[in-house]
Amino acid sequence: MKLSAHFDLSEFERSATASRYGIDNQVPPSLIPNLRRLCDQVLEPLRAYAGRPIVINSGYRSPLLNFHPKVRGSARSQHMTGEAVDIRVPDSATGNRWFLFLMNHCPFDQLIRERPTRDSDTFWIHVSLKASDNRRQVISNLIKD
Repeated sequence: MKLSAHFDLSEFERSATASRYGIDNQVPPSLIPNLRRLCDQVLEPLRAYAGRPIVINSGYRSPLLNFHPKVRGSARSQHMTGEAVDIRVPDSATGNRWFLFLMNHCPFDQLIRERPTRDSDTFWIHVSLKASDNRRQVISNLIKD
């Protein structure tokens, strides 16, 4: 199912952990509007800016997947409501540009520059968007130049 011009539902349901452990990670139909909003207002503008495909690391997470020991997601994770996505960045410089673009040009509830460890230079971008009352919370150690 197409959610927008460049994003399919399968990209949000794909999970190596879910596949490995036989966890159903299908998006409930009631959450499709949340994913469409995320695509239309955040991912499509980012793709237009980037001029290249945007790779989703983690989209929707069923509660069973979110609480799996290999994922250890928050009890309030917006991934479970179809309101959050983690975006793979090709390199730090590009990721920094994408982060600043999202921060300055897109609506969001949370925008987080996440690292696998404190000592790592690699990161991914977590962005969430609700239907209303978005906090525009930015969490990052990004140095603006």
